[in-house]
Amino acid sequence: MARRTGIFFGWQVVAAAFVVAVFSWGINFYGPSVYLHALHAREGWPLSLISAAITLHFLASGAIVTGLPGLHRRFGLVAVTRAGLLACAAGALAWGHATSPWQMVPAALLTALGWALTSGVAINAMVAPWFDRRRGAALSMAFNGASFGGVLFTPFWAALIAACGFAGASAWVALLVAAAGWVLAGRWLGATPQALGLHPDGAAGPPAPRPLAAPAGPLWRQGPFRSLSLAFALGLVAQMGLLTTLFSILAPALGEAGAGLAMSLATACAVVGRTVVGVALPPGLDRRLAGSANFLLQAAGCLVLVLAGDAAAVLVAGVLIFGLGIGNLLSLPPLIAQAEWPAEQVAAVLALLTAVNQAFYAFGPAIFGAALQGWGAAAPPALAAGLQMVAAWVLVTGRRRAN
Repeated sequence: MARRTGIFFGWQVVAAAFVVAVFSWGINFYGPSVYLHALHAREGWPLSLISAAITLHFLASGAIVTGLPGLHRRFGLVAVTRAGLLACAAGALAWGHATSPWQMVPAALLTALGWALTSGVAINAMVAPWFDRRRGAALSMAFNGASFGGVLFTPFWAALIAACGFAGASAWVALLVAAAGWVLAGRWLGATPQALGLHPDGAAGPPAPRPLAAPAGPLWRQGPFRSLSLAFALGLVAQMGLLTTLFSILAPALGEAGAGLAMSLATACAVVGRTVVGVALPPGLDRRLAGSANFLLQAAGCLVLVLAGDAAAVLVAGVLIFGLGIGNLLSLPPLIAQAEWPAEQVAAVLALLTAVNQAFYAFGPAIFGAALQGWGAAAPPALAAGLQMVAAWVLVTGRRRAN
């Protein structure tokens, strides 16, 4: 089929991974803010109680994701992805039908399972076998589904809740994800390049081998892994925390409608920034340098927000600069891991990296919310800028040790 259409099948896999990312991020990453608002409005439960269940969602997912490479080896990509999408659907349904606080616990554990089986490590596993030289561009396109998960699903949730309530909305979302995801996984994720007689990137021959010596010892004892995981954990704490408080920072100057539009523009900038880096990143460039530059770009945007005061145009400029780096915190770690570890270890590196990241950023909203409440609107972007500058330094320091 791939030869008849003239389209390299790997790009169809990228499109399928894009859709999986839309579903996964729409339910598991952007969805929790919807659950927080909807359950507080419907049930009157304290925000702190619902937030604790959301923190459980992220922490449990981080614990589960370390086993994902083993699940892929044992059951295959199709079965695990289907299970993950069904867990996403069941979790959304459970959040929507929770009528007692304890029911948020099984809901959080279901979405945690779905998030672990369909998020960044899974997207990399779908795309990586099909690309070598062009992996950066392919991963960027697939991970753009994460941004579109926010662009598409957040208003979709809002419209459905307005039309049929949170319980009804969750039922429609669950049906869509379960039905479409089941077909998608079976149709596009079961093939391998070898089974179709293809080579990575659609090339005439296999890529030249790039032998890398396997580092000694467990991952957590390896300096390059520690620096990579700590840098991106700090960056994601800053990003998650600032995004949680950003609407509240912008609303006094821009109004609620303007603040919402500015946050949508940040998401659009994430797509632009990720695509530019994925397509334009030179193959020979040290990818840690690209990661450090991305952290510093976001830090610059945060400092603009600190200095903006009530100047609407300056606030928007800070949001746009910050937004350009949002998407690369997802797409750069797989590229760094590809360059620094043997191919057979990359999945384990990304799984443990994701677990560390989620263990850190699960607490970002609480930390930044406290900073906003205690020190005002300038505190969250100032804190984020500091964390991102430290992250840039850690990543470069790890590069020196690794090389």
